[in-house]
Amino acid sequence: MHPALWVSKTGLSAQDTNMTTISNNLANVNTTGFKRDRAVFQDLLYQINRQPGGLSSENSELPSGLQLGTGVRVVGTAKQFTQGNLQVTEQPLDMAVNGRGFFQVLLPDGDVAYTRDGQFQLNADGDIVNPEGYLLEPNINVPENATTVTIGKDGTVSAVVDNQAAPVNLGEIPLVDFINPQGLQAMGNNLYRETNASGDPIEGQAGIAGLGTIEQGMTEASNVEVVEELVNMITTQRAYEMNSKVVSATDQMLQFITNNIG
Repeated sequence: MHPALWVSKTGLSAQDTNMTTISNNLANVNTTGFKRDRAVFQDLLYQINRQPGGLSSENSELPSGLQLGTGVRVVGTAKQFTQGNLQVTEQPLDMAVNGRGFFQVLLPDGDVAYTRDGQFQLNADGDIVNPEGYLLEPNINVPENATTVTIGKDGTVSAVVDNQAAPVNLGEIPLVDFINPQGLQAMGNNLYRETNASGDPIEGQAGIAGLGTIEQGMTEASNVEVVEELVNMITTQRAYEMNSKVVSATDQMLQFITNNIG
């Protein structure tokens, strides 16, 4: 079988995967705290018919050789952890990280997940939870008779109880960062899990040691740029069409040989 068919087949498959990545970005354009993905391409092994630098005679070397590529593949998707726009919601438990860092959420199995989604609410016990009902870690409990909840830029949570003049300190919300955030495993539900690639979580106070500040009454919008994604979609579509043209042209070459030689 003609090698060009297999090479173009890998191109079609890679562009199809790239289009899936782009479509997921566009689908999450309004997802709070979402970070866009970028497909990472890599060329496949080469067939070395003439080795570069090989001796063509006793005193001369081949300057380039003959190397035939076998196609392309998508080797990964890289999360782009750029800052999304901060949107004012005026909800006292909505929080946005302005800078680096993640909130910690306690999963039902006891593990800790990480998120940039700061849409927090109260459950029936007065605990701060995410939209899935998972507890914020460490747990912050707001008294039933609290009238005003204030969250400082450094994560300090206080509330006015029974209309007293002095607010009551309810605890502190730390942030967590990673050496390699792109190594985090996306779990869905706006949550991430640490892996060997991400490194261990580094916990600290918001606004200190490179961590971002916590902004109350705001949420972080998706960092997907619609225009950029549409341009990427057009580029991917054209690349897919060109690879399909190679399949068609190769088929015509094989058809010509079949019809005229025999």
